[in-house]
Amino acid sequence: MGENDTWTAAPAAAEQARSVLAAAWSCAVTAECGREEFVGAHTVADDGRVLLRVPEDSPLVTAAICAPRGEPSAVLEFADVAPVPVRRRVRARLWLVGWLAAEEGHLAFRTTRVVLRRASGAVVVDADEFAAAEPDPLALAEAGLLTHLADCHGEAVERLTRLVDARSLHGAVRVRPLAVDRHGLTLRVERARAHGDVRLPFHAPADSAAQLTERMHVLLTQADAASCHRARQHHRPERGHR
Repeated sequence: MGENDTWTAAPAAAEQARSVLAAAWSCAVTAECGREEFVGAHTVADDGRVLLRVPEDSPLVTAAICAPRGEPSAVLEFADVAPVPVRRRVRARLWLVGWLAAEEGHLAFRTTRVVLRRASGAVVVDADEFAAAEPDPLALAEAGLLTHLADCHGEAVERLTRLVDARSLHGAVRVRPLAVDRHGLTLRVERARAHGDVRLPFHAPADSAAQLTERMHVLLTQADAASCHRARQHHRPERGHR
């Protein structure tokens, strides 16, 4: 991305939906024949089609063959689970409505309707935008990155809280990294009986792990600067005092 390109501090809904799909390890499939859950059984084609490898005797195979072409025949559900243990680990849910077609060795699912539910609410994603979008470049690495940050760099997480408004930290008992994408880092602030999320945007998108390292260093430098500024404000003598 060039310096003159524009970007936002949060992923678009279509991009986030594709990221959930790319990183999910399991899915639930609901059709007229019932509901089945699969682990490690799906892959995603470049055009957004979901390819399911199911047993040959699965009722889904029969449902795919018998369903009228073009009519919704199944709903696929994916959960976006935070890799770091936090309160309410499901960050988002993704539902794909469409039809299954039996192909050699697998079922191919074509999406006609996309619904993404985030903490801010549910949104319907345009099916064409969903097909054209790409997952966040950090989506597949996010689990390892966040786990490493939480387990090995707790002091860095503590330093980053200096960028958070003091009111958001009131009553906090724990702060954990909740999510990271090319646009920024999200921290979860847990209190005794509630929690809230705080977004720390990067100064520029991070399209690789190397760029993410640089963006994190910038955030930590900003956090240290904020701490020094607060210290100076705290020790500044009152006007007129000698």
